[in-house]
This record gives sequence, structure tokens and C-alpha cells, in this order.
Amino acid sequence: MTAIGSFHISWNYHLHATHRSANKNSRQVAITFDDGPDPTNTPKILDILKNHRASASFFCIGKRMQEYPEILKRIQREGHTLGNHTYTHSVNMGFFGSQRIFSELKRTNTVAQEILGKHLQWYRPAFGVTNPAIKKALEQTDLRAVGWSIRSYDTLPLSEAFLYKRITKRIQGGDIILLHDTGEKTVAVLERLLLFLQQNGWEAVSVDTLLKEETND
Repeated sequence: MTAIGSFHISWNYHLHATHRSANKNSRQVAITFDDGPDPTNTPKILDILKNHRASASFFCIGKRMQEYPEILKRIQREGHTLGNHTYTHSVNMGFFGSQRIFSELKRTNTVAQEILGKHLQWYRPAFGVTNPAIKKALEQTDLRAVGWSIRSYDTLPLSEAFLYKRITKRIQGGDIILLHDTGEKTVAVLERLLLFLQQNGWEAVSVDTLLKEETND
């Protein structure tokens, strides 16, 4: 059960993460992107968001933040939320001790501070993995864990049409949608998704905006 709980962030088995807004009557949803910045796709995603006057949240890998600081600056300049997605996004993250994880989180926070002069508030676990070591590391930071209520599976070999349908048939007020700004397919899905939201009276906002009341409580 402990092992299964480590790979199901929605269970909140090892630590508390926010997966959606408590306000199900809301007409707002939060679109989030993991694993960037990506030099090819993140600028395209930012263009689409700007064209639709939509806000989003980007959970960035610290190492990639250092590699593409201008994209990071653009994300902030255009009013989107930035979050911590560890420094290396190592496939072995679930086996690291708490001090190693703390180092990953702190290093990413430091990169954001150096490039943007910004203190990151949100943390999205790499691969959605949680465990006692990650919980302990989070307790040493001011980061708040955030998961998702709709997972797109856009990193898998699935069609654009399948991904679009999977997201849109599930949408409810207060949802947090997981996407990745690392693939062309996601760019195409985002364009269709934003059109769907607008046509149905929904608003795409940042995690900050969606969870503002809960954060202030």
C-alpha cells in the first residue's frame, strides 16, 4: 500500500497536495505545464496563451531554467505562474534521501531567484511521486505541493483527438489540468482546448488565481 501510495499523488498518502479548487461552481480551470522550459514548444505555447488572453502555470526543471533564462523571463513577464519541478527531474527521484531532494528544491528556488528575483511558491513532484523523504524535504521549504485533477497523458503515444476528448469530457469547475510543454502534440491540443473553454464560458487561469482563497485561509 505504501509503494502504491507513492505513485498516486491524488491519494495524499505521504503528503498533502492540492489537486483542484474546492469551488466546484467556479467557471475557472488551471492549465499547467511540466518539464520545461522547452526552446521549441514553450514559446509556441506562450504565443497561444497570449492570443487567447489566457493564463497558465509552468512547473519548470531547474537545470532547464538555467539553460533557457530568456524563456523563463518571458513566462514571468506575461503573467504566468512559475513552480518548482526539481532541478534534475531524475528518474531516481523516488529513491533519493530527504537531503538530496531538499538540495534539488533549494537549487531550483535559487535559480529562479537569480534569474527572476522571484521566490517560488509551488512544487509539482517529478513523475507525481511522493514519499516520506519528499515530505520531509518540503517541510524544510516554503513550497506548497500541487497535483492535478485531470491528467492528459500527452507524453504517451496517443492521438491529439484522444487527448482533447479525454480532457474536455472531464472538465469541472476548479480543475487543474496536467500537460507538458515539451511536445508539438500538446501545442495543438492547447489551441483546441482554449477554444473549447471560451465557447463554453470557462476561463483558463493560473494556479495562483484558482487557489487564491484556499491559499489565504
